[in-house]
Amino acid sequence: MSFLSRLSSKVSRWFGGSSAQERPGAPQGAAPLSISSSETQPRRRHVVCAHLGGLHRMAYYEWGEPGNPRVLLCVHGLTRNAHDFDVLARALSNEYRVVCPDIIGRGASDWMENPNDYSFPQYVSDMITLCARIDAETLDWVGTSMGGLIGMMIAGDELSPISRLVLNDVGPFVSAEVLQQMSQYFFREWRFASYAEAQAHLRKVHASFGPLNDAEWGYLARNSIRQAADGSWEFDYDPKIGKAFQIMTLTPLPLDLWLLYDRIRCPTLAIRGATSGLLPRSTHREMGKRGPCAKLAQIPDVGHAPTFFRPPEIRILREFLAGE
Repeated sequence: MSFLSRLSSKVSRWFGGSSAQERPGAPQGAAPLSISSSETQPRRRHVVCAHLGGLHRMAYYEWGEPGNPRVLLCVHGLTRNAHDFDVLARALSNEYRVVCPDIIGRGASDWMENPNDYSFPQYVSDMITLCARIDAETLDWVGTSMGGLIGMMIAGDELSPISRLVLNDVGPFVSAEVLQQMSQYFFREWRFASYAEAQAHLRKVHASFGPLNDAEWGYLARNSIRQAADGSWEFDYDPKIGKAFQIMTLTPLPLDLWLLYDRIRCPTLAIRGATSGLLPRSTHREMGKRGPCAKLAQIPDVGHAPTFFRPPEIRILREFLAGE
């Protein structure tokens, strides 16, 4: 199909009112966390973004008053999605308009045909498009893992809209060993015979999230697992993300963004899970000494990465974002 044919088909779908989850042959996004009618509920929207081969839709969820000038953008990790921030967004929705995107290839956003489009330049471009879509000239940013790296890349630019930056268990240096371990996981496309089997695997692979209770694990599973067309169960992200990551890590080199980090000028909070294997203590301490001289916080009994499910974790964010 030619570019013009693909574009014509997409334009018809966009203006026909179909949602990202309704697109033919696309993965069906997991249902949001059940919230009673008396509680704040998010508005699901989308923004049209550009990539080298055409256009794509990125879904995002918006909490709080639409006209609130205080905007908080929450960006998830590599294989996660916007619903990781449901608890945090609900807690802060009286103070902020909280916006949580599904990065392309995850959740309710479009999947890309070319795995090379799953790249940091594309993610940064999509986030800047989203900032324009929500009319946010300035905003605060909470980024977990990959979401923190995207935040650093934007915050390090002199035209950055980020006023306050929270880096959740990620820093400007990731060792080659850690990157290779992550790449090994992506060598397999995970499929499961039952939902229970998929949920058990989720609990195992994300055990470093800490001592979550059954309800919290159930919430993560409902928003991370989908049923495939053949009846099997799989995680709700495009397997080509793994292929792109493998290509990126073919050369066994670390990810070193210290020069970028040193250009950040906005107030920064660096949160570390106390047992994190991705953000070593030495890197965490260095983040407090150079660049934005980040305020440092550590969450006990958690590895990669803190979930912000519990009031003490949310309190750390709220106090920093309030300038305390």
